[in-house]
Amino acid sequence: MTTELVVLDMAGTTVADDGLVERAFTAAIAAAGVSEEDERYAGMLDYVRETMGQSKITVFRALLGDEDLAQRANTEFEGSYGRLVAAGECKPIPGAEETIRSLRDQGVRVALTTGFAPATQRALLDALGWQDLADFALAPGDGVRGRPYPDLILAVALKLQVTDVRNIAVVGDTPTDVRTGLAAGAGIAAGVLTGASNRGDLEAAGATHVLDSVSALPAVLDLEGATQS
Repeated sequence: MTTELVVLDMAGTTVADDGLVERAFTAAIAAAGVSEEDERYAGMLDYVRETMGQSKITVFRALLGDEDLAQRANTEFEGSYGRLVAAGECKPIPGAEETIRSLRDQGVRVALTTGFAPATQRALLDALGWQDLADFALAPGDGVRGRPYPDLILAVALKLQVTDVRNIAVVGDTPTDVRTGLAAGAGIAAGVLTGASNRGDLEAAGATHVLDSVSALPAVLDLEGATQS
C-alpha cells in the first residue's frame, strides 16, 4: 500500500477540544429553548457526546425535530464556538503540526476535515495560523454531507486526484470518524485517544489502528508503505 492522502479530523485529533464543543452546545441549545435546568438537557448532552464527529446541523436536527429550531441552534453553536476560538481558547494537539509537516515532506498529501461549519473551520485555522498547513481543508456544505457520510473524504480525494481510495488514511478521535473512513473505502481508518473516545469504542467501530495521538501516525504509515521522497 502506498499512502497518497491522509485525512485528519480537527477537534480532538489535531486541535485540543478542552470542552469547547460542550460549552458551545449549551449556548446553542439554550437558543432553541432548552436550558441547563430543563429535564431534557442531560439526555441531549449525552447524545452530543455519543455523536461527536458528526455534522452539528445533523445533530441538532435529531435532537430538536424542527428545522427552524435546528438552524437556530446551529447558528448559535457556530457563533459561540467561534467566540471561544477568537478568545484564544484553542490550541494544537502536541505534535500535530509537526506531524502534518513531516507527512507532507515525505510526499503524502494531507487534508483537514471537520463536522463544524465552514466558517467555524476557518476560524480555527486562522486562530492557529494553519491556513496553509495542509494541502486542503474541507467542512460540510452544499453538495458535501458531513459525517457519518463519506462525502468529505471522497470530495478531498477527487480534489487531490487520489488514484485509489485504498491509498487513503483517515484519522479521528471518534467512532464516527472511523466509520466514515471505512465507508469511504480508506485503507487505514485509525482512531486516536486524544479526544472524545476510548480504545474500546474505537475498536468496536472497526478502527484499523488505535493510536495514542496523531504523532504516532507516521510510524504506522512507514509500516504500511508510506510514500517517501
